Amino acid sequence: MSDQVRQLEPQSVWNHFADLNAVPRPSKKEERVRQFMVDFGNSLDLTVLEDAIGNVIIKKPATTGMEDRQSVILQSHLDMVHQKNNDTNFDFDNQGIEMQVDGNIVKANGTTLGADNGMGVAAIMALLSSTDIAHPAIEALFTIDEETGMTGAKELDKNILTSSILLNLDTEEDDEIDIGCAGGIDVTGVKNYALTDLGENFITQKITVKGLKGGHSGMDIHKGLGNANKIATRLMDAMQNQGAIHIQEFQGGSLRNAIPREAVSIVRFRESEKNDILSAFQRCRTAIEKEYHSLEPNLNISITPADPAPALDDTHSKHLLYMLLGIPNGVYRWSPDFEELVEASNNLARVTLKDGNLEVACLTRSSVESVKDDLKASVRGVMELNGVEVTFSGDYPGWEPKPDSAILKVAKSKYEELFKSVPRVVACHAGLECGILGERYPGLDMISFGPNIRGAHSPDEHVEIESVQKFWKLLQEILKEIPKA
Repeated sequence: MSDQVRQLEPQSVWNHFADLNAVPRPSKKEERVRQFMVDFGNSLDLTVLEDAIGNVIIKKPATTGMEDRQSVILQSHLDMVHQKNNDTNFDFDNQGIEMQVDGNIVKANGTTLGADNGMGVAAIMALLSSTDIAHPAIEALFTIDEETGMTGAKELDKNILTSSILLNLDTEEDDEIDIGCAGGIDVTGVKNYALTDLGENFITQKITVKGLKGGHSGMDIHKGLGNANKIATRLMDAMQNQGAIHIQEFQGGSLRNAIPREAVSIVRFRESEKNDILSAFQRCRTAIEKEYHSLEPNLNISITPADPAPALDDTHSKHLLYMLLGIPNGVYRWSPDFEELVEASNNLARVTLKDGNLEVACLTRSSVESVKDDLKASVRGVMELNGVEVTFSGDYPGWEPKPDSAILKVAKSKYEELFKSVPRVVACHAGLECGILGERYPGLDMISFGPNIRGAHSPDEHVEIESVQKFWKLLQEILKEIPKA
């Protein structure tokens, strides 16, 4: 399958992408891909450095005639989000991504593709290995663990880079130039419940929600897509309004930065209340399917018999459902300063209840720190009212837009010259590393851009082939116009 990909233009970029995707690179397990990058840099006789946390830096001198230009940091992250369809048999820890060309796109076979941020990595590799592309001195920065905490950016050695300009290649709309992004924080709640042994007069049912699109919890949060955790909770709440239910198990979502696509819950209730409770389930299912018929055409909701086990009592079950209903999910506030920009959001990313042990994980984002504090307090308040212990972690800052940026002016000018149109200058709701890198290296002049990537963080992820060509042209032209030092 990768042979098809290797024939695409620009071949240098696609060949490096295929090489990269042959290397397993889950977040927090980047040892193999780090070594891959070190070996790559050494094979070109370039200066290769690794800092204490594991970021890889490859430095390449300017080409002839470009020695007097400012040096540039080209930055992308090495790790990728691992998501697969429920019926896909795939081992992310040991297998390379199985790619295929489908018309004008490249996608994977039932898994995430890794175009986020592999296309950026591949473009930088193509520049480092080139012998005929004009560019100033390059410091290629390949960070680790972006997707699960931005650890690489947070712990980047403060003395390893010297450039004054940074080009981040980690956005997903080829007509946009990003100059700002949201910050974020993980909000996690845990609680241990005592379980109740129920008698023989109870039946046990498994509720399955699947087939949702999922997607990036920042870039896609405004689309109104279904959240499997929220949908499963609504179904159980409708059931408990017709009779007491006992929640035995709940498994929904996986990654904090992915909108949950699937959820499975197991509930128990009295045989005598079966008809009323199942009728309530069917009414709620019909209403949800109607609400999402255009946005989520593949939504599948089912209820089937399951094996019984001890469960929460009816009071704790009810309070758990009320908590999950009350936790904000989706857009919390739109920006009053940037049109169509989500300022703050929350993703109810993961709910796990097993053997009485509950964990609820949310990712709260905002481009305004005070609003982020307000939203995380709202989430905490709902959890703590239900006796759930709350912790905050993974806090990272946003990136404040600078519309008068010198490198932005270069990028806009080259875009207009190449494509005869005006790019959209935006701030995005994703958690780019630029805010953190700007704190590590104050004064960096930064922009972010990339090719069209759709469905990031889901098995629907794909990248548009012509858009990669467009992105590659723009990157080369920007490098040719870097100002003198």
